[in-house]
Amino acid sequence: MTPAQMALIHARAFTTQRPWSVAEFKTLLAQPSTRMLPDENGFLLLRILPPDAEILTLAVLPGAQRQGIARALLNKSETLARAEGVTRLFLEVAAGNSSARALYRSAGFDETGTRPGYYTRPDGTRDDAVMMAREIRA
Repeated sequence: MTPAQMALIHARAFTTQRPWSVAEFKTLLAQPSTRMLPDENGFLLLRILPPDAEILTLAVLPGAQRQGIARALLNKSETLARAEGVTRLFLEVAAGNSSARALYRSAGFDETGTRPGYYTRPDGTRDDAVMMAREIRA
């Protein structure tokens, strides 16, 4: 999957936040700690810095959501992270993104804190980031 394809999927998946640019994806993919897990209808970007790994973004096209793609990508990210010595996986999600928060909770993530006003919506208003984490067992 190319950075241009990733930017397109990200823009379609995240309509309430600023989408990431092709240049941002190129920069992330050039970093040795970044892993990209592709799917025909989405992708997951993971930064691995053992013993931790951060899910940078998880994007699925709107028409393909609620079909198990995000959960499959989460499962693959855990398998990859575990193989690279990770014991803790964490992420941030917009407080207003209730479906993503529910997915992460069902995958064993716990809310660990909040970053007030972290995300800027297209209309200029702000949304909090909810920090979530889970342990990965060997």
